[in-house]
Amino acid sequence: MTLSALEPVFGAEVTSAQPLHGGDLSEVLKVTLSDGRVMAVKRGARVDTEARMLAAMATAGAPVPGVLHQAGDLLCLDWLEEARPDPESWEALGAGLVALHEHCGTDYGWPEDYAFGPLPIENGAAQSWPAFWAERRLLPFLPHLPSDLAHRVESLANALPERLPKAPPPALLHGDLWTGNALFGHDTAWMIDPACYHGDGEVDLAMLELFGTPPEAFWSGYGGTEPGRAERRPIYQLFPALVHLRLFGANYRGMVSGLLDASGA
Repeated sequence: MTLSALEPVFGAEVTSAQPLHGGDLSEVLKVTLSDGRVMAVKRGARVDTEARMLAAMATAGAPVPGVLHQAGDLLCLDWLEEARPDPESWEALGAGLVALHEHCGTDYGWPEDYAFGPLPIENGAAQSWPAFWAERRLLPFLPHLPSDLAHRVESLANALPERLPKAPPPALLHGDLWTGNALFGHDTAWMIDPACYHGDGEVDLAMLELFGTPPEAFWSGYGGTEPGRAERRPIYQLFPALVHLRLFGANYRGMVSGLLDASGA
């Protein structure tokens, strides 16, 4: 769809559409209308699924941009003014994330599959949490890995019943919560670009720690974590590392190998 399709929806002309920096897998625009309204418009093949995920997160009380309109390959969202992160906004992110995680489902997974660009993400339910992490998050990569890494990933997947909790609360997860998907405002923060499913809340924490360390203010907002989280963290970080290896190439082989080392695989 073209942006002109939005004009009858909002009753105003599109006067500008400015490309925004963002991830490698989507197009995001800052769109201004003739009546002065501003919104973020995302274009992609799965924005209808993203809209449903944002609605689920909003129902859970998590801070997310409001969905203004979705049709075809266009998703229109509230425009959010960014600010430099400070302790108050990091604490708000922690509080928002714990609100999300306290909203639990009945099993692990999500009613529909998703994708990161061309990479499909399976979300079908499994018999236990270790089975879900093995069958939906690790084993699908085996056909695309060098044999040495494939063997190590498969060995780790087989060991997950002894390495992960069998039945943690099936928390609602953001699913891709690296720092680039946290948008900070004045004394607040929002979560954007979700890839939701239900699972162990430690998954989001591990992702947030993959490329950096959240400050103490974040943990003040989030609260306590379960014993043994440090040992589980590399197992959970392995999934996004495998995603990066598949999508962006051999530069991420070292990350995958290092996380397998840290996981004891």
